[in-house]
Amino acid sequence: MAGNMMETHDAEQISLFDRSSSSSVLHASLSTEPPSIVRAEGHYLHTSTRTAIYDTLNGAAVSCIGDNHPRVKRAMQQQLNAVEYCFAPHFTTPAYEKLARFLVDSTNRQLQKVFVTGSGSEAIEATIKMARQFMTRDRSYYGNTLGALDILGYEAWRTIYKPLLSGYMSHVSPCYPYHDLRQGESTQAYVERLAQELEDEFQRVSPRTLGRMTEVYERRGALFILDGVFAGMGRTGSLHAWEGVVPDLQTVAKGLGAGYAPVGALMVGKKIVDVLDRGTKAFVHFQTYDGHPLACAAVYEVQQVIHDEGLVENCGKMGDYLGERLRAQLGTHPNVGDLRGRGLAWASELVKDRNTKEPFPVKQKVAPTIHAAGLQKFEIVLLPGGGVVDGVNGDLVVLAPAYDINREEVDLVVQRTATAIDCVLGPTTGVVRL
Repeated sequence: MAGNMMETHDAEQISLFDRSSSSSVLHASLSTEPPSIVRAEGHYLHTSTRTAIYDTLNGAAVSCIGDNHPRVKRAMQQQLNAVEYCFAPHFTTPAYEKLARFLVDSTNRQLQKVFVTGSGSEAIEATIKMARQFMTRDRSYYGNTLGALDILGYEAWRTIYKPLLSGYMSHVSPCYPYHDLRQGESTQAYVERLAQELEDEFQRVSPRTLGRMTEVYERRGALFILDGVFAGMGRTGSLHAWEGVVPDLQTVAKGLGAGYAPVGALMVGKKIVDVLDRGTKAFVHFQTYDGHPLACAAVYEVQQVIHDEGLVENCGKMGDYLGERLRAQLGTHPNVGDLRGRGLAWASELVKDRNTKEPFPVKQKVAPTIHAAGLQKFEIVLLPGGGVVDGVNGDLVVLAPAYDINREEVDLVVQRTATAIDCVLGPTTGVVRL
């Protein structure tokens, strides 16, 4: 009966999608239309052409508990029966309060306040306004709003919008030993070099851009801000990837709500709360869907599912196995220069030459081509990344599967990923074929 109901639902959805007519959606590409997903169940996306695609990307690390989870759907229906929307600057709701309390408690109250937004980029936007001045790592990704682009470390993403950016942001080198660790340099010496670069950058920018804000930095210290949008909320094998240190501000999204509602959050430490309390007692920022009750109810239940099903622990265990299988399958591939990851977040850096670590030119579109091959030929979704070497060149293929993945699915993911890479680069030649 369940199978028949699904088939009927799929047929109804397919009938609504007419390939003969042009889409009215402004898709990422005007030359091609993406596959139409008519149903999602567990880890599979079912298309209008009746293809089942294994979603190892999960919307860039979003759908972390799989699709169509009955507990989350039930919690959302209950919230719809109570209140679906309130304007957060004027009202609060039990759903918002319950979620905020959970998130604060998840840090052992080391972070004390929560501001729920409509996305990770909006959480970054709120963070920028809270901090006002930013120093961030080069080749880092924070989102696609203008505020997020301002602190973004990928030059290729920023170039077209540069006239709209503030220019008040400063960058220091990322922790990137694969390319930046010098010959004969120890890990400790490398860390010390990065720390000195950070100190030097503070000295460089303070007179020019910080002005009297330097007095605040000297009196209170620079703010320590961590972006946990991708890596936070369990993906790395602990609920917060920073456990062991405590940030002043932290952003979370993606694994926070698992895709059941658009959501992000800014978590605020005691130092910031105390300053606000002694000063204006207000955070002068809001957007229409901040603290959305339906999103808050969905997020809270997602987090209960993650806890009840032991999924953070599974991220650590399956993450170790994923790393082992990737090294076994791709560790000697002539164009896989580096395999790195933690928990269920892994990346394969693709290079033209393993010995020199030379990246492929961006114009070859190696990572996007591998993504296309995976989607079109091998029924798997891979995340293409670019610009990791110098902000323009440097290809990655990223895996971010759901937290409840098992060993058999890990084997499937690695096999299809390796096949997609071989299809494009070949097992030995390094020649782009597609």
